[in-house]
Amino acid sequence: MIEILNPADLPRAKDAGALVAGILQTLKSRSTVGTNLQDIDRWAWAMIIEAGAQSCYVDYEPSFGRGPFGHYICTSVNDAVLHGLPHDYTLANGDLLTLDLAVSKGGVVADSAISFVVGDSKPPESVAMISATERALRAGIAAAGPGARIGDISHAIGAVLSEAGYPINTQFGGHGVGSTMHQDPHVPNTGRPGRGYRLRPGLLLALEPWVMADTAELVTDADGWTLRSATGCRTAHSEHTIAITNDGAEVLTLPKQAQP
Repeated sequence: MIEILNPADLPRAKDAGALVAGILQTLKSRSTVGTNLQDIDRWAWAMIIEAGAQSCYVDYEPSFGRGPFGHYICTSVNDAVLHGLPHDYTLANGDLLTLDLAVSKGGVVADSAISFVVGDSKPPESVAMISATERALRAGIAAAGPGARIGDISHAIGAVLSEAGYPINTQFGGHGVGSTMHQDPHVPNTGRPGRGYRLRPGLLLALEPWVMADTAELVTDADGWTLRSATGCRTAHSEHTIAITNDGAEVLTLPKQAQP
């Protein structure tokens, strides 16, 4: 299903996006050496409830997961890249942590992810990988606008990731959002320009470049949810929800301090 929002619905989408961005920035500031992933999950739950919003994850039960997710945020550490199930793990100095959050507020979903290194240790390879996903995300956003096609976004993202030297997996990628979290169209992280669905004002897309340092192969953790790099290498993931407008793409999940 591809859902197109009416212009009157855009303020609610912006509210949902602002909530997700704010929660992620708060969690990032709290995620220090010694923080347990289960604490991050509890903090996310409390902020979602306080905002009068609903989690998109806790009851989520897709074909690729083992039963309901049962938690409020994805916490992926080091070699984990997607769908990281919060568990009893204490963050260490230099860990590469990805937080991925989708929330419904006012009947509209926003979805965003950030990767960062915990503590004072900043391994250059990890910093470079995070930067590549962020640059790819900006390129994808710049390629989105009325009349453009999904392939234009995918090509822009893939060009940045490939130039940075990272293998690209196309099993999971960006997607439409709206009244539900995962909708069509699928937005792979590489593709051919001029191909695919033509973008229309009112379309919401979650764009999410993610990479693994030296492989494109995923393995599923014993928890039935967490996806890890097949080689044990580190990973990174950046995601924003955007709205296609008559003037281009508006980022709904941009943190306040990053807004123009």
